[in-house]
Amino acid sequence: MTNPTTDKDFTFLDCWFLTGATASGKTRVGLCLAEKINAEIIALDSMSLYRAMDIGTAKPTSQEQSVVTHHLIDVLDPNENSSISHYLEMAETAVKEIRSRGKEVLFVGGTPLYLKALLRGLSEGPAPDPELRKALEEEAAKVGNAAMHQRLKMVDPLAAARIHENDTRRMIRALEVHQATGRPMSHYQFEFEDHAQPEDCRAFWLSWERPVLHQRINDRVDAMFDEGLIPEVQSLLDTYSPLSTTAMQAVGYQEVIDYLAGNQELEAAKDRVKARTRQFAKRQCTWFRSLPECREVPLQGQFDAAAVAQQIYDIGTAK
Repeated sequence: MTNPTTDKDFTFLDCWFLTGATASGKTRVGLCLAEKINAEIIALDSMSLYRAMDIGTAKPTSQEQSVVTHHLIDVLDPNENSSISHYLEMAETAVKEIRSRGKEVLFVGGTPLYLKALLRGLSEGPAPDPELRKALEEEAAKVGNAAMHQRLKMVDPLAAARIHENDTRRMIRALEVHQATGRPMSHYQFEFEDHAQPEDCRAFWLSWERPVLHQRINDRVDAMFDEGLIPEVQSLLDTYSPLSTTAMQAVGYQEVIDYLAGNQELEAAKDRVKARTRQFAKRQCTWFRSLPECREVPLQGQFDAAAVAQQIYDIGTAK
């Protein structure tokens, strides 16, 4: 395992982590927990990094951010790309700033690969090959993502199981690694499979029964459209077009772009966003279950964010 930070003695393991699938209630619980432990929050979300992508990413509101200081929100323009290593560098800087003020650090968000890298470190893997990547991107544009994903299944089934065929960026990277080295991407990822024991770190994920989570997702998507997701996407296109490949990974934006282009009706666009969000949530939960150091917090019935925060606090501070 290679240390992802510039300081070889630095570790994220003494921070608090709160994660869960989209629409699981992370933001509300995170605010309650942060106040209880005297923490500032670092967004654990690859899309909250982007300015002007607020509604579709369910970013904490200005009011919520005024209650507890937040970091790594609105630090990139939507036409800029980002990476895990860039995120880790920014996170390390934020952690050191927070600790200099005598505060605890609480990561809140639902990007599983970022969470895994924070908890376990990041394998460097082979360096990118821009020419090979460009050739693979051009091939994907010709033959389609489904064909490229089928190829990935043949050369790296483990990576293919984790990477959705619509996740073009990660799929191309996995194919690039295999073609350049003759070894699957999953080989490099498994170089940092060692993990801390659950009791040695304070990482928690919120879980709901699937039907309840699906209803919460459907309700959230409806609310996003009611709150102005379509004007938000139109403004993004007017101001930042073309959006970066990283920003375009955000669920919901491509569907609205298709609607604005006249390629589908509004209700069909909403249904597609709901379906893609449910699929994304399923993949998130699969990731969280694969991280033994991340303790599950099952939820049911009436959601009480303060009570859930108290439960997590009790577990995290138990001797």
